[in-house]
Amino acid sequence: MKNAKAIHALFIVVVLAAGLLSGFLNMPGEWYASLAKPPFNPPDWLFGPVWTVLYVFIGWAGARSFLRRDEYPRAFGLWVVQFVLNIAWMPVFFGLHMMVPALIIIVALLLAILAFIGNTRQHDRLSAALFAPYALWVAFATLLNAALVYLN
Repeated sequence: MKNAKAIHALFIVVVLAAGLLSGFLNMPGEWYASLAKPPFNPPDWLFGPVWTVLYVFIGWAGARSFLRRDEYPRAFGLWVVQFVLNIAWMPVFFGLHMMVPALIIIVALLLAILAFIGNTRQHDRLSAALFAPYALWVAFATLLNAALVYLN
């Protein structure tokens, strides 16, 4: 049981650190500020707190999937895929200013999140539930990314 707690803590710390590092290295900056935004664009201050909570949920679900990877390998594989896509989006969008490739990444991310939820909902309802707000937020972010492509 101690080992499981350590794995949960490690996953949460690694996911938070990766998210924070990606955010720090790819700050929105002047380019993003100059873009035409849709009327539903949330205030900038909202993104940090929302992603912090979501990264804790992502890490928690990742640890649960890792601990059961021998029993349910597909769940952990989907978790890895969504995490790679999640971390890839920010440098493509904010770092390289490539909104269309970022849109492709975020659509793939949303599909991976939904696949994870679908795969875990029968055998790990908590992990599926932890990913539900993540799916909603990424669906909204996908719409926002698409709107930015359209407006700019």
